[in-house]
Amino acid sequence: MFTSATKSARPKRCWISFERTTLRRCTLLGDLIDISALKRRIYWPQEHNDVIQKLLRKGRKGAEIIYIPGNHDEHVGAYFGTYGSITVQKNAVHTTVDGRRILVFHGHELDAVVVHNLGWLGHIGDIGYILLMRCGGAVNVVRHLMGLGSWSLSAYVKGSVKNVLNFIGNFERAAVRYSQEYTVDGVVCGHIHSATVRKIGTVEYYNTDDWVESCTALVEDFDGTIKLIHKVDFSARERNAMLERE
Repeated sequence: MFTSATKSARPKRCWISFERTTLRRCTLLGDLIDISALKRRIYWPQEHNDVIQKLLRKGRKGAEIIYIPGNHDEHVGAYFGTYGSITVQKNAVHTTVDGRRILVFHGHELDAVVVHNLGWLGHIGDIGYILLMRCGGAVNVVRHLMGLGSWSLSAYVKGSVKNVLNFIGNFERAAVRYSQEYTVDGVVCGHIHSATVRKIGTVEYYNTDDWVESCTALVEDFDGTIKLIHKVDFSARERNAMLERE
């Protein structure tokens, strides 16, 4: 299982998914904890502890947990090594059941290439995404009052605005080029909050998206196929319980 960006996530959905899933290996593609945000304001509810505890429990039961830091928790990069059942490392090369080699990394390493000048541009991107999430939340409150289903404003912007589409395409191609240094058949990353499974040239490209809004992850099937799962298939009772807490 590969998943990314659980910072500011929907923790109830996140830990239920871990609880209901039997894992041999779970790779966390960074941004598990938004250390930068915690420096500005301490916010750590019990649900966040629950997510960490579920992961640690999976490790105690034999699952291999690989933690690859991202840009929001890059300080963890100073502590590469193995801690019990959790290994913290810069990236990983995963070999699928059918023998394919897959490079796994967060993706912020490409910012200097894709954005050219990260710094303040990166902060603007973060602020813009947060604003879209908040506006989208307000829109969905109104939609629910009208008896309509949820709708993602950020996903609409990512799929419609030309500059955003160009950025996503540039990032995906840069990820494939980056992976070629490792002689692999595919690449898994996160960072840009854009879930996809597609082939670019001869390389399979996978993006996990996040657990902030889309609640997606990549899982490897028993035949080696890597699939993108969109939101866990919760029961109606579980969905109602989660909505009450979120």
